[in-house]
Amino acid sequence: MALWITDECINCDVCEPECPNQAISMGEEIYEIDPRRCTECVGHFDEPQCVQLCPVSCIPVNPSHVETKEQLLAKFRRLQPPDASLAVAGPPAPAAA
Repeated sequence: MALWITDECINCDVCEPECPNQAISMGEEIYEIDPRRCTECVGHFDEPQCVQLCPVSCIPVNPSHVETKEQLLAKFRRLQPPDASLAVAGPPAPAAA
């Protein structure tokens, strides 16, 4: 479930620097969220940082991009450098003897 920014956005600039996936950027009039990069902070934080910080509560779930937590985690892993995915997945299991 990628998030999206509604037209209630006041362009306060709080959300963009807090996005760990660089999914938020300035659009023509308001900030926008790239659903290909938005993981709702899964893999980084327990809650979406932009939602927590938005002073006007204009960042709901995007109904056009519904994803499960597992899908969001898979997207997180694709977006991260190979070493970063170890932090979430953990090290490989030892080989059986």
